[in-house]
Amino acid sequence: MMTEETLSYTGKVALVTGGTSGIGAATARAFARCGADVVIVGRDEARGEAVARDCAAVGARAQFLAADLSQPAEARRMVDATVGAFGRLDIAFNNAGYQERRALLAEQPDAVFEQVFATNLRGVFHAMKVEIAAMQQQGGVIVNNASVSGVRNANTGLALYSASKAALLSLTRSAAMEYAPARIRINAVSPGRVVTPLMLAAGVGDPAAIAAGLPLRRMGQPEEVAAAVVWLASEAAAFVVGHNLCIDGGFLAH
Repeated sequence: MMTEETLSYTGKVALVTGGTSGIGAATARAFARCGADVVIVGRDEARGEAVARDCAAVGARAQFLAADLSQPAEARRMVDATVGAFGRLDIAFNNAGYQERRALLAEQPDAVFEQVFATNLRGVFHAMKVEIAAMQQQGGVIVNNASVSGVRNANTGLALYSASKAALLSLTRSAAMEYAPARIRINAVSPGRVVTPLMLAAGVGDPAAIAAGLPLRRMGQPEEVAAAVVWLASEAAAFVVGHNLCIDGGFLAH
């Protein structure tokens, strides 16, 4: 059986945005355990440095970079810093995201719309542009973190988040077709009900009630999404391009 321990990323450099907590932090640690050097990007320096220490504790070279990827110039600075520190970029997990507080569409302020799309879509667009440029010579892998809400919106009050993630899935598929000939594989993961600070902050409901409505009768953990990202970035998934891998405990099949 394929396990995390059988996947080797020795000599590879992985960039993880939104890497200071939740799915991003779990993924940074997973890549480090598999031998990759890791750059953790986020806005919380204390938590980011703690994740970098966790990665270093298993033998990886790791570095935290403070950045706000809703600002276009930050994406180039992020990739330039990664290549400057480690000489290359092989894997990018575009995980940084923002979810609005629940409210009906007509009640959402324009500023919230701008923040959701600036982070979830425009930020990934700018990141992908510079990540692709850095990977052109040797190839690479990009995984975008979308959401099952981009496939089916079952949460009243999260229309902006759902719309931004649906757009991200379309962007991912288009970019995947454009850059597969350049040996840059681009895919997405769509987590379902995973226990993260982002999910809890959005006030999506009672976790126990949500878990009871899923076929597995439990919510997911960040490490389960991280395992999917690590697999998608590996040679085991070398023929997987433009795919949206849903890690949702059966939510979409339900």
